[in-house]
Amino acid sequence: MKLVIVESPTKCQTIKRYLGDDYEVMASLGHIRDLATSGKGGLGVDVDHDFTPNYIISKDKQAVVKSLSEAKRKSEEVILATDPDREGEAIAWHLATVLNLDISKTKRLEFHEITRDSIGRAMQSPRTIDSNIVSSQETRRILDRIIGFKLSTLLNHKIHSKSAGRVQSVALKLIYEHDKEIENFKSEEYWVVNAVANIANRELKLTFAGKNGKQLQIKNKEEADAVLAGLDAPLIIKEVKKSMRSKESKEPFTTSTLQQEAFARLKFKTGKTQKVAQSLYEGIEVDGEHMGLITYMRTDSTRLSPTFIQRATNYITETYGKEYLGRVKHGRAQELAQDAHEAIRPSSNHRTPESVKQYLTKDQYNLYRLIYNRALASLMAPKKEEVLTISLQCGEYDFKVELAHTVFKGFEIILSDLENGEEYKGKFPEVNEGDSVKFVSKETEQKFTQPPAHYSEAKLVKLMEEVGIGRPSTYASTIDILQKRKYVEDNAGVLLVTEQGKKTVEFLETYFKDIMNVQYTAQMEEKLDSIQSGAESRLSILNSFYNPFVLQITTVKEIIKEQGKQKTGEQCPICGGDLLYKDGKKGPFVGCSNYPKCKYVVKEQVQLEYTGEMCPDCGNPLVERKDKRGRPFIACSNYPKCHYVKPKENPELVDKKCPKCGGNLVEKKGPYGRFLGCENYPTCTYMEKKYKRKRK
Repeated sequence: MKLVIVESPTKCQTIKRYLGDDYEVMASLGHIRDLATSGKGGLGVDVDHDFTPNYIISKDKQAVVKSLSEAKRKSEEVILATDPDREGEAIAWHLATVLNLDISKTKRLEFHEITRDSIGRAMQSPRTIDSNIVSSQETRRILDRIIGFKLSTLLNHKIHSKSAGRVQSVALKLIYEHDKEIENFKSEEYWVVNAVANIANRELKLTFAGKNGKQLQIKNKEEADAVLAGLDAPLIIKEVKKSMRSKESKEPFTTSTLQQEAFARLKFKTGKTQKVAQSLYEGIEVDGEHMGLITYMRTDSTRLSPTFIQRATNYITETYGKEYLGRVKHGRAQELAQDAHEAIRPSSNHRTPESVKQYLTKDQYNLYRLIYNRALASLMAPKKEEVLTISLQCGEYDFKVELAHTVFKGFEIILSDLENGEEYKGKFPEVNEGDSVKFVSKETEQKFTQPPAHYSEAKLVKLMEEVGIGRPSTYASTIDILQKRKYVEDNAGVLLVTEQGKKTVEFLETYFKDIMNVQYTAQMEEKLDSIQSGAESRLSILNSFYNPFVLQITTVKEIIKEQGKQKTGEQCPICGGDLLYKDGKKGPFVGCSNYPKCKYVVKEQVQLEYTGEMCPDCGNPLVERKDKRGRPFIACSNYPKCHYVKPKENPELVDKKCPKCGGNLVEKKGPYGRFLGCENYPTCTYMEKKYKRKRK
């Protein structure tokens, strides 16, 4: 019996069926080990001895490791088949280490789709664990631990933010800066011309094209009125032009573009997209057989395998005809793009969305349909349109109308909804240059420039990909942690920075500009990639980062400590020590320099609002105050020497005197219901707890 170890238990049954009874398939349930929290600084890393990591088996994985160890003893061979990415490679290495397998000889399977053919090919050509990929992942983990522990501790102490991170803090900065741009945006007035003309008995909306062949911006009402006044001249067709244009299909999905499209079309959050895609990759029960429907969903490559291209070419030809075949698209090349994984595509082009719909949830079907259509469409011929452009002139002013209709659907034959909006229905109107047409309507409309839209999760993912921070496997988790830390909040699909998020960015920008620098973070990602390629060593990168970073942490602590010693120029009234400006949980305050021996704190001075009345008890002015619940009342400014509180206007008097002071009793409402209390409260505190109003 041979033992095959995968990450997810969902795959076990399928892979075992493909491999046969001679194999036992078990799951590690992800990582089995992580860095300890012991040692210097609780890093779990011996920074003085080449950053040697101290790994421990996670508590929740001890039972898993025990089961795997028992299965290993009963097996003649152990084969590792974890996911085909950095994390998967690291998991395979940890498994080999814990199970005492020979890393140089243990077979490592790599497959990008869970199908019989793919797993069969992987079994025929296994490789061994790639130490460079493991080093890249380990370096990434150590960097994140160092930054996370040291920087997060400082953040928590100073501004009570829960964490900072190499990628998460820069992603937060991108949102923060964009929100600030929106906040500082100044709207400007502009005007547009809305016109409709009757052309060959069809009412067509015209586009205002400017004045005398040049673009014209209309900035105010006076300019708009001048344009409208100039439209009394005849409206003449100046030029009629027919042309053809092609529209190419898009490349197949990467992790980023799938998340963006799923948000745009299905309103899926990034985390949901990854979760649903994971279920499609790991497999669905179809006609009694568990099968993976898509390839691996963490990738930044748009490459399709030659095998898939050949199968898809045959399918397109058989289903739609040879004229629908297009070209293979080669997108922007990315060196080390997730170890050259394929794009996200269906594992079989004959397994159409409709053929498996009954086996899928609504979310699975909708996402699979997006992936299937996008992959096949990427290999199909472009859509062709005939375009009629009519240029018109009214006095000095130019207008244009453009009509288009499809002459060949191309790739859009596979899509159920067109992607380019409305299409002109019917034949083009018969018009000639020099024809005079009439306006059906014409008006000007005032508008104002709008600030850019707030980032959605999908937009942030796109931006992170463009600037080079994070990787496909971390986009969703980065956004998730920003929300869990309450640095950003999701408001109707857009991400907004919270006050705590703003404080975090401003603190890090002040003291740790490198960590918050987008280019610096992107370069760090490239260095981690270079470890994977063997171009750089983990030790050189860790050394070059650690020493300057620790020095910076020490320097910042000293700066903050000195700032906490800034004197106000006054002395403590209790012990005579210097009063200092300090920063606390509730913000800045002034306190004694001899703390904790002396705990004197200057209380915040509240600006009193005088009512213009005088206290009947002591003669001092009456002021407005608020109780603990924020409710206003009027009381003496000489408190606590004088406890006078002005009774509420028009209290409900009852025909009864206070037995304690002789004043009138009034009806009041307390936390436990209504009661009778003396009108002279708080001088007299008499009250009757039980009270029944007499019916008149």
